[in-house]
Amino acid sequence: MHDSFDICLIRPEDTYALRHQVLWPDKPLAYVKIEDDSTGHHFGAFRQEELVAVISLFVENETARFRKFATRPDCQGQGIGSALLRHVFGEALRLGAARIWCDARQNSAGFYARFGLRPEGETFYKGPVAYVRMAVAL
Repeated sequence: MHDSFDICLIRPEDTYALRHQVLWPDKPLAYVKIEDDSTGHHFGAFRQEELVAVISLFVENETARFRKFATRPDCQGQGIGSALLRHVFGEALRLGAARIWCDARQNSAGFYARFGLRPEGETFYKGPVAYVRMAVAL
């Protein structure tokens, strides 16, 4: 499936529409912007010319964090998000990270576990949505 889409760097503002549509459609667009978006590395998966998945990577010293990982609902389950996450793991390593983590929606924890991420700490909530911090050594 990987040959039917391309992954490349994109601008922070290019992530906002998908972040909004997939993650927080009931919130204002401003809600999906991250204060330090300008310091991140943002990647998009494109099918033909259409942006279908986004993820943002932040690396500080030897620790990387990915945030705002969103795949268009009609493109989920096709390997696009998995390829994007693998790409980000590779980029984190290239940028000197030894560990990567995220705040995962609890209903996505199984997906992340397939990449070796393991829960750390207690469940917490952002509004009504349950999250768990997950991490793995690279």
